[in-house]
Amino acid sequence: MKHNDPQFNRFGNLHHFLTLDGLDKQTLTGILDAAENFTSVNDKSIKNVPLLRGKTVANLFFENSTRTRTAFELAAKRLSADILNIDLVSSSTKKGESLLDTLRVLESLQCDMFIVRHSDSGAAHFIAEHVASTINVVNGGDGQHSHPTQGMLDMFTIRRHKGDFENLRVVIIGDIKHSRVARSDISALRTLGVAEIRVVAPNTLIPEYVEELGVKVYSKLEIALKDADVIMGLRLQNERMNSATVPSMGEFFRTYGLTEDRLKLAKSDAIVMHPGPTNRGVEIAANVADGKQAVILEQVNYGIAVRMAVLSITMGHGEAVREAEMAVSS
Repeated sequence: MKHNDPQFNRFGNLHHFLTLDGLDKQTLTGILDAAENFTSVNDKSIKNVPLLRGKTVANLFFENSTRTRTAFELAAKRLSADILNIDLVSSSTKKGESLLDTLRVLESLQCDMFIVRHSDSGAAHFIAEHVASTINVVNGGDGQHSHPTQGMLDMFTIRRHKGDFENLRVVIIGDIKHSRVARSDISALRTLGVAEIRVVAPNTLIPEYVEELGVKVYSKLEIALKDADVIMGLRLQNERMNSATVPSMGEFFRTYGLTEDRLKLAKSDAIVMHPGPTNRGVEIAANVADGKQAVILEQVNYGIAVRMAVLSITMGHGEAVREAEMAVSS
């Protein structure tokens, strides 16, 4: 039972999905196992299972992100849910209507789940605390805090290629300071028991006290890449940094860009990941992004199955793994 975690209901079942912090290995593995079952849905002529038939899922995106919203929409549709895409970037809250007033209106539409993306850290938690108890909330990314479904699809991609987490050396390159993806990935990697997590970036892109997250900090990319099994690039969060954070995009690439020569320092079977969209020639060379070790497009594809798992588990109160097996095999 996890009564003290706001993501769980009083029965100890996952009710909201807000952050990977505090979730145990069993919970994360359950999501990965459910996603594994859902991957075969993409290979069927009819790509739907009826787990959420009759349910209504509302995409509440207060911050633009076509990629993430589309992935959630596809996941919900493949679970047979009804979808509401509500433009909150330019509508109600911009016109002076409070967030709580907007939530009350959406509750009156009999929605069953809110998928929330917001530029403010903690927004998804705030919404989860104030919605009706019958509504599930999934965090689609909040400020610099958390992006839990991206973290889980990254874990799924790693497991697909590497199997076991325990002996892996994982290197995360780039804007650690402003990245909610980095925080979610680090949390999940620690919970799943990887051997070593290395972060490498200019000092201006390393958050204070990052070592407390259980990572090793490097300033030189060539040293960090030695014997790496997994390399994760991050997008430079230009919208969240000031002009003095990085001297120039060209300078960043010369020092921290992942090139073919630098990739050779890692293990020969190392995989290259990136949450997208990639800035080619800034974070990663084009020939590496398109190379045989890159799994970036796989991450996008796996994101649908992982989000199907998250939606069904949070709305199905923990029964989704068994139901998914039955639905996909039928």
